[in-house]
Amino acid sequence: MSEQSTKPLLEVRGVSASYGAIQALSGVSLAVPEGAIVALLGSNGAGKSSTLNVISHLINPTAGEVHFAGEAIHRLPSDEIVRRGLVQVPEGREVFKDMSVRENLELGAFLRRDRAAMADDLDKVFTLFPRLKERAEQRAATLSGGEQQMLAIGRALMSRPRLIMFDEPSMGLSPLLVEQIFEAIQRLNREQGLTILLVEQDVRLALTVASHAYILENGEISLQGASAQLMNDPAVRRAYLGV
Repeated sequence: MSEQSTKPLLEVRGVSASYGAIQALSGVSLAVPEGAIVALLGSNGAGKSSTLNVISHLINPTAGEVHFAGEAIHRLPSDEIVRRGLVQVPEGREVFKDMSVRENLELGAFLRRDRAAMADDLDKVFTLFPRLKERAEQRAATLSGGEQQMLAIGRALMSRPRLIMFDEPSMGLSPLLVEQIFEAIQRLNREQGLTILLVEQDVRLALTVASHAYILENGEISLQGASAQLMNDPAVRRAYLGV
């Protein structure tokens, strides 16, 4: 894990959100220090993806604020949020399947104008994920699930983010591929200093890589603390770790 600041890069302050009459989030607050890996955990339907979607402004909050690098961003359009260095790798990968691997990666840099640096960053993605280099001209539809996850991460990296939000990166992958994906996530944090907010179904794995975690239940934060502390919390062990 990279050396981290105590100053939050991302702050969610009392955010609520709903889908029609269904309340998805109620007064959610969390902070992600610069240089940290922070996990957001909970059962299916707890509101984890909704929290990420509010941060990215894919859904509108009904109350509360989101601040990134000291600036309120909850009223900005999603492309402006990406331009400021906050990107999301969505659940289910969502690559452009009829485009090549290279075209998918180049699309991740569509807001940039620094062409020479973009070529540099493409090389960095290929170094992180050599399999993508081997398949650079293949259609994304021909990739395995793990390769598509690598592509989704690579596409996010092409925007030169300061913070990446991962939504269930291990979903549907074999244990070996999960290990490779999480090693890449840790390398991005350790070697490039990227700040990470991680939503992950494998609670034990998430608590292993994150320094701090928040647990959502029914759209509200029910528990938070250092990952080591939560790993030993009896309620967490019963509910999420099968102990």
